[in-house]
Amino acid sequence: MKLSEIKPARGATKKNKRVGCGPGSGHGRYSTRGCKGQKARSGGSIPAWFEGGQMPLQRRVPKRGFVNIFKTSYQVVNLDNLGVFAAGSKVNRGTLIEAGLVRKASDPVKILGRGELAVALDVEVDAVSRTAADAIQKAGGTIRLLSGKKVPGLDNREKE
Repeated sequence: MKLSEIKPARGATKKNKRVGCGPGSGHGRYSTRGCKGQKARSGGSIPAWFEGGQMPLQRRVPKRGFVNIFKTSYQVVNLDNLGVFAAGSKVNRGTLIEAGLVRKASDPVKILGRGELAVALDVEVDAVSRTAADAIQKAGGTIRLLSGKKVPGLDNREKE
């Protein structure tokens, strides 16, 4: 066997499509474009959304409502889920992901007030509901919001 004798397996390769090279190429006359019309011309292409001039679907279907593109969607964790943490431990996005209570590290986390909290925790999240803030502080824990906003609940009532 010589290097010059090596060839690919039968059927592994196929000839290039030589368009517009006469009848001998197998693609002569109309060069695989069919007869006349927009699609037979060079540069002639129809956009994917074009429907032949009839009223397009996106204009026929009525529009309803409003979608706020600036809405913040939180990953929600309830107080009864925080029972997996030991007393005095720090609860933040990283520890919530390790515990399997939150999935994405990029999305903000909000603590809601469903359930009871028996242990004091050091909570550091993006948002907290007022009932959750009350419960965490009554259990002896602390809250720090990453957004820089005030903690709802007991902290604000003391100032009034």
